[in-house]
Amino acid sequence: MKIGIFYGSTTGVTKKVAERVGELLQADVMNVSEIENKIDDYDMLIFATSSWNRGDVQKSWEGHLKFIGSKDYQGKKVALIGVGDQEFFGKTFVDGMCVIYTYIKYNNIKLIGRTSIEGYDFEESRSVEKGKFIGLAIDDKNQKDLTEERIVNWVNQLKNEIEDK
Repeated sequence: MKIGIFYGSTTGVTKKVAERVGELLQADVMNVSEIENKIDDYDMLIFATSSWNRGDVQKSWEGHLKFIGSKDYQGKKVALIGVGDQEFFGKTFVDGMCVIYTYIKYNNIKLIGRTSIEGYDFEESRSVEKGKFIGLAIDDKNQKDLTEERIVNWVNQLKNEIEDK
C-alpha cells in the first residue's frame, strides 16, 4: 500500500509529526502545496494540519480545501492528524482536523485512525465524534512528553486498520 502524507505547518510541529509518522509507515511526506499533483498516486492518504485562530486549518491548506472536497476517495483509506494547544485554545482544540474532514467526509472515504480523548484536557473540539477524536490529536506544547508515544501507538493502530479490509 502506497501512503502519502500531506501537511501544512507554520511553526514546524505539524511537519515534524508528519515526518515521524511517515518514517514509521514508510510513507511519502510532502507539503500540502503538492497535493493536487500527487494525491492520485496513493492508496492511503493522511492529512495533517495545525489549528489556528478559532479552529481554522493551517494557512497552507486554505487554497486546497475545495480541491480535496471535489475528489472521490473510493478505495482509499484516509487518516487525519490535528496539532493544537488544548490549554490556550481549549474551546477549539484540533478543530482544523474537522475542517478537512468536513470537506471530504461524503466523498467515499474510509476514515481510519480515530483515537481516544482520554489523557487530554480541553473544553471542546469539533474533531470529536461519538466520544473519539476523528484522528491523531497532538499537543506538543503542553504534552510534549506524550507526543512520541501517541505517534507510535497511532501508527500501530493504523497498521492494524490498514490490514482490516
